[in-house]
Amino acid sequence: MVACAWIFLSLLCAANSAPECKSFEEIYGTGKELCENMWGGAFKYETDEDDAYTMWFFDSANPNDATAQSLGVLSGSHDTCHLQYFHKSAPSPEPDAFTECHPWKDSACCSHSTVETYQNLKEGYGPEYHWDRCGPLSQECERFFVQEACFYECDPNAGLYRKYPTSVYDERCDEYAAGYDAAYAASNNCDHNTWQMHNMPIKKSYCDAWFTACRHDKFCASDSGDYFSCAAEYQALDEAAELNATKSELEQLKAENEALEKAGIAPGLLVAIILPSLVACVAFACSCYLIRREQMGKPFFERLNDDGDRGTPSTVGAGQA
Repeated sequence: MVACAWIFLSLLCAANSAPECKSFEEIYGTGKELCENMWGGAFKYETDEDDAYTMWFFDSANPNDATAQSLGVLSGSHDTCHLQYFHKSAPSPEPDAFTECHPWKDSACCSHSTVETYQNLKEGYGPEYHWDRCGPLSQECERFFVQEACFYECDPNAGLYRKYPTSVYDERCDEYAAGYDAAYAASNNCDHNTWQMHNMPIKKSYCDAWFTACRHDKFCASDSGDYFSCAAEYQALDEAAELNATKSELEQLKAENEALEKAGIAPGLLVAIILPSLVACVAFACSCYLIRREQMGKPFFERLNDDGDRGTPSTVGAGQA
């Protein structure tokens, strides 16, 4: 049993390797590809800057409000934060200590605790979303990731581009909602959420500046540099690392078992003691394997005759964001 479990975990862990890292220049080539590819369609590269938003500003008033009004997606002022994750229900002022995302201090959809430091922003959604998994970024490049995170968390206009706005959102299709109905979601092939953005126009100059700042830095190249595909791979990699620790324990048990057999001591008692834990370890490993396949869009068990697009769950940041 110990030997079988050890072999299974060895094969499972060997199947996981780190995503390839390349320079931004190699992955994206231009600011347009960076803005549109990195966040899974959350943003659109807009050459007409009068019809586009910026992820950072120094004005006393948020210029994105005027843009939203001119585009006809906002009438009056903001009274709600449409995105729902760490977001507040409605924009409101933040305290004087609110400095990391300071442009939004007077009207923010984020709380100070969420964006207190760049470390909070980087680590808020788990290690798979750390933007420096390919190594430390230059300061000028990392600053753009901080700005995008502030924009997503804090700007009330970001919620105007929610992928599933209240007019179409159905909580029966949202696996994290109280009213989720798995049978309904499967039969209607729907996968909704309340935090994902889609097709928000961003100023060409901002996207180009981001690309220039990061062009020689390294980032995950999977799926044309899609942050969410990369996160799924990193999550699988991290799970494999945990399994490797379990494998090391099994190797030790295997060696001890062999030593007992060589010494002529029946290992039955040892097996009786460790068997429940061993079974639990193998079950955990199997679960991780199945979950990893689901996250990579390759479920072990699939419905037959289903030609519909299942969709890929995004996570946060821009889709996050």
